[in-house]
Amino acid sequence: MEHAQLQRGDAVFATRTIVNDGSVPGAGENEVFATAGTMGMLINTGYVELEPDTELFLVSFRDADGNAGPPVACLAEEISASPLS
Repeated sequence: MEHAQLQRGDAVFATRTIVNDGSVPGAGENEVFATAGTMGMLINTGYVELEPDTELFLVSFRDADGNAGPPVACLAEEISASPLS
């Protein structure tokens, strides 16, 4: 499944470590939200306001206990629709 076919509620997987850049309220700066291979759920999609060709994916990744984490904006290259092998 390509990114264009992703829908809300679909499972996605981090392709690299996803770290708070300071934009997620209530989370520590540099807090790790996901490591490569971590499964998350797609919440929504959108675009960077100043770069309309850059798509964003709002994802909630699972923590070590399986709980949903805060919504995190990811770029297309930071997620995959398929588990990492």
